[in-house]
Amino acid sequence: MSEKAKQDRRAASKGNKGARRPAGKAAKAGKAAKAGKAAKSGKAGKAGKAGKAGLLPPPKPARHLPAKHDPLAAYMADVRRFPLLTPDEEKELAIKVREGEDPEAAYRLVTSNLRLVVKIAFKYQRFYKNVLDLIQEGNIGLMQAVKKYDPHRGVRLSSYARYWIRAYIMYFLLANHRLVKVGTTQAQRKLFYNLSKETKKLRDQGFDPTPKLLADRLNVEEREVVEMSERMAARDASLDAPIDGDASRTLAGVLRSNDPTPDVRVADEDFKDRINTILRDFGSTLTDEREVTLWHKRIMSQDPLTLGEVGKIFGFSRERARQIEARIKGRLKTRLMDDLGEEALLGLDLTS
Repeated sequence: MSEKAKQDRRAASKGNKGARRPAGKAAKAGKAAKAGKAAKSGKAGKAGKAGKAGLLPPPKPARHLPAKHDPLAAYMADVRRFPLLTPDEEKELAIKVREGEDPEAAYRLVTSNLRLVVKIAFKYQRFYKNVLDLIQEGNIGLMQAVKKYDPHRGVRLSSYARYWIRAYIMYFLLANHRLVKVGTTQAQRKLFYNLSKETKKLRDQGFDPTPKLLADRLNVEEREVVEMSERMAARDASLDAPIDGDASRTLAGVLRSNDPTPDVRVADEDFKDRINTILRDFGSTLTDEREVTLWHKRIMSQDPLTLGEVGKIFGFSRERARQIEARIKGRLKTRLMDDLGEEALLGLDLTS
């Protein structure tokens, strides 16, 4: 055999040995993988049997945490954790609340309907941007509904509670929509919620939404429609805000006051003092005991006696007491007319 043939034979032999070694390692790796799978399978089987036997607690559902700085998302995630109730469960819990005021049953009724509050609150978002405030007010309404709910009427709690939830949200909107309350009467509250909606509806139908037409549609006075339109269109203004950038002039300083001027107040006080002086002097001139009693205990008293009670004191009829009182008032009227003129009689009741 030549030297070259010997070298080729040695190279082929080394190649065969190198091929055998990786194959052996692959076989060992395959056996190890099978053994690992079998071990894992065995452990899983044991864990499953243990779980069925009640030795291990059931796994908790994965909870996807909301954004760190989003309180609304955090609240929504918490609300979803509370399960809904079946009609039978709801009725059973409501009976417990109504009969025994069970706080645990009330808690379950409230938490199972928190989704309803969120749904209703989002409908009013166009009136108030902070939905969490609306949800909070709606939750208070929901708790009131749970207190008042009667399960024996055959109505689901959600159908009954939605009216309480809306009422609390609407009251919150009226109180906080502006710094100054927009709606204080029933008609104003009706306009606050329906004026924009009715205006849009009339325009869609091709009508001009005049105040008279809106008043007829909403069953209110035309004046109230005009006032509410102006209120909703105008912005809140601070009385302390400077006018045209001049800090020395504010809106409060240029508004007209309905209070009387200083000279009018002085004149009124002087006139009252003169009337009081005349009344004191007139009372001191009375000498008849019956007239003195009528003057001090009926005409000038904050808690006057009746004519019948005065008559019982002196032993005469109610009509006689009225006649004596009329005589006193007649003399007083003459005295006031002589001293102050007819103006003195404007604030006094001297009718007999």
